[in-house]
Amino acid sequence: MVMNVADALAAYRQSGKVGENAASTGDTAGGASFGDVLKNFAGNTVDTLKEGEKAASAAANGKADLASVVTAISNAELVLQEVVAIRDKVVAAYQDISKTSI
Repeated sequence: MVMNVADALAAYRQSGKVGENAASTGDTAGGASFGDVLKNFAGNTVDTLKEGEKAASAAANGKADLASVVTAISNAELVLQEVVAIRDKVVAAYQDISKTSI
């Protein structure tokens, strides 16, 4: 499953942290915390990559049809690109913060 940015933003808004100077406990009564959303995203990423691997091995053994293999590989590639993009943004943010004088 590929999670889109709108779902992540909606979960973050539901956590009650947007526009507030709230404590960083991460626990809210109204919905999932931002940490939970990230944890679910990571779990879904791993599952999608494993499905791609299974489809590729099934195709190598001749036990899968081409359409399902292409779909699984495309989903895995998309998720991997998302993870790399997020990593790049985090690294860029860290570099910006480290350049800031105190």
